[in-house]
Amino acid sequence: MSQRNLGILGGNAFKLAIFGSNCSGGLSFTKLPERWEASWENNARLARLAEEAGIECLVPIARWKGFGGATDVNGTSFETITWACGLLAQTRRISIFGTVHVPMIHPVLAAKQMVTADHAGQGRFGLNIVCGFNSDEFQMFGVPKYEHDVRYEQGQEWWDVVRKVWSGAGSADHEGKFYKLSGLQASPGPYAGKNPVMMNAGVSPAGRYFAIRNSDLHFDDLHFSKSGQPESASDRIKETKRLAREIGREIQVWMPVSIVCRPTQREVDDYLRRCV
Repeated sequence: MSQRNLGILGGNAFKLAIFGSNCSGGLSFTKLPERWEASWENNARLARLAEEAGIECLVPIARWKGFGGATDVNGTSFETITWACGLLAQTRRISIFGTVHVPMIHPVLAAKQMVTADHAGQGRFGLNIVCGFNSDEFQMFGVPKYEHDVRYEQGQEWWDVVRKVWSGAGSADHEGKFYKLSGLQASPGPYAGKNPVMMNAGVSPAGRYFAIRNSDLHFDDLHFSKSGQPESASDRIKETKRLAREIGREIQVWMPVSIVCRPTQREVDDYLRRCV
């Protein structure tokens, strides 16, 4: 394989992903009986169906506990890097991402885990970096929750350490604000000597510029467009791409869209009312 993550770095101009299937309910806060059950069997079947349909990737939610309440959305979840590794072993073309909460996972451990998944998938692993926001999960791990922009400072240093581990440059030290590490080294490196594609969903000024500086895919939020509709986000997308090019980078912009498929608009409306 001369190029990694082929469907994402090449392929169709318009790309599609499925988001959140590693967690029960996905993103749907509903008590409908047909809500998504995040069993391993369902995840494996979905990955094979998505690959057959030509969808470019699956992106999981990093979640450690549910939201509680009557629906307890995400109350059942799979850890994302091991989830990705298992699905990559069962597929051949589709890219599978792992989503990592920076404050919860040490960068040296994460770097080794991700390389393992990357080799299992022969270069189809991708990384979604999340700098963390759920206070109850920080408390569960017993780690400090820094102020918003400081979390992106930690994210930058975390990503720098991961790339240093992956570089294959030999033993190196790291003396930073959040990590003080000695003798960093690891083998093997990423598949075929090329780093996995990286996604980030920062939408605040600090988060967005973190993504522009570092990510291959910026997962942006439609709420920052004029109407919340995909077509109204054109100016923001153009600005993101322009800002990336000004620092010598090319970046894709991905956006969340919920799709309900039914034969008629009336059936779509009826089902939405039932869901909500």
